[in-house]
Amino acid sequence: MVKVLKHYINGNWAESSDSEKMDIINPATREVIARAPKGTREETEEAIKIAKTTFESGVWSCQSPQERAAVLLQIADKLQENVDVLTDLEVENNGKTRREAQSDAEEAAATFRYYASLLNMPKGQVYEASDDMQTLIVKEPMGVAGLIVPWNFPLLMSVWKIAPALAAGNSILLKPAEITPLTAVKVFELMDQTDLPKGAANLILGTGSVVGQTIAESHDVDVVSFTGSTEVGRRIMQAATGNLKKVSLELGGKSPNIIFDDADLETAVDYALFGIFMGSGQVCSSGSRVLVQEGIYDTFVERYVEKAKGIRVGPGNDEHSQMGAIVSEKHFESILDYIRIGKEEGATLALGGNRIEKNGLEKGFFIEPTVFTHVTSDMRIVREEIFGPVVAIQKFKDEEEAIKIANDTDFGLAGAVFSTDQNKAMRVIKKVRAGITWVNAYHLTNVQAPWGGYKQSGIGRSLSTYGLEEYQETKQININLDPKPIHWFE
Repeated sequence: MVKVLKHYINGNWAESSDSEKMDIINPATREVIARAPKGTREETEEAIKIAKTTFESGVWSCQSPQERAAVLLQIADKLQENVDVLTDLEVENNGKTRREAQSDAEEAAATFRYYASLLNMPKGQVYEASDDMQTLIVKEPMGVAGLIVPWNFPLLMSVWKIAPALAAGNSILLKPAEITPLTAVKVFELMDQTDLPKGAANLILGTGSVVGQTIAESHDVDVVSFTGSTEVGRRIMQAATGNLKKVSLELGGKSPNIIFDDADLETAVDYALFGIFMGSGQVCSSGSRVLVQEGIYDTFVERYVEKAKGIRVGPGNDEHSQMGAIVSEKHFESILDYIRIGKEEGATLALGGNRIEKNGLEKGFFIEPTVFTHVTSDMRIVREEIFGPVVAIQKFKDEEEAIKIANDTDFGLAGAVFSTDQNKAMRVIKKVRAGITWVNAYHLTNVQAPWGGYKQSGIGRSLSTYGLEEYQETKQININLDPKPIHWFE
């Protein structure tokens, strides 16, 4: 039976006033697995109004940090108890492998626990401004937080925003990606079973052009956090100027993975594969540009292609699958178009490049792991974010050229260096203009470290204490310890 989804507003599940529904598809089979409402501008504005009223009432914003932490831990427990359910939904709706989806579900619970722990830590600052004046620096919630999440990590990106926004004491309105709403709906079902006050967390399903635009434009939304493409990020930023609301953007990437000729070859190959083919390449921080020093270029390519051939592509619910489906037909066609462009530009197609139409996979959106070699920096497949299982392997001569090629991009989200010379690795990684970097590793990170990029990869940071501060105002409170007339005008 196909499930019909609803909005969640003020603690209640609500039908949409618009009778039109969006089909939610399993990308591995193209079957309709749910139908979601197309939220209207009026419904979104009503949810914002509810969030604002709830914030101003203080039922959540004025709770003590310890009380809020207790509720966050309740949510964490509910998520942990439902890891298998969340995993099934993520596999079915997004197409990623079960191993990836389960890792996301477990990290979601851990994220709520982390932010609960932050609320019980000392915070703020005290300054002795003079003998008679003392200044306190305190953090306060901002108000209504509009949270807009992408389709590549539907569960994890939702939680990365919900947990710190609620921890800070804000009321929230979440808009999941229109094609992958199932895990977000489940998270709200679970939050509904906790002591979180009604109205503190609201969910509107629908399109970015209506629901997302309304959130970004609203004068009653105090902060908007968006993860997605750079193009949409620009529109969010422009719409947010109406009330000069705070904007946090985590956008696209075209990240360099630099491999020197003194690197451990097997380790470098292994992480370079993981860096692009994990999540079928639909990861903003993917190492989609592999830069290899000329001394090992041919050897590296040969070994890389050999191992990439062995990647097992298939449905996420198949335990043998190592790479899952592309999330939608539209994005599937976009990736295939980029592969065509790469061949036309003169790059060497060393592996893949085709839709997989055997072993039952012809029903879904599956693409072979694709490797381009002998590329140049002016090619579109090197400059533009493909967001799929497509890697470009480029040659460089020395440190100076590696850094120049690495930074020759509009983006600056992630990057890595592989070398057994730690001094060289540190010299180079410090010059890579990116917010998330690794030495002799890729993709490994944790909730305690800030996530975000340079240049057109975004503004602000998620996770860590920085992620909490994205949803807080900073206030100074000045206390006169010896109140008496100042006699300024005498």
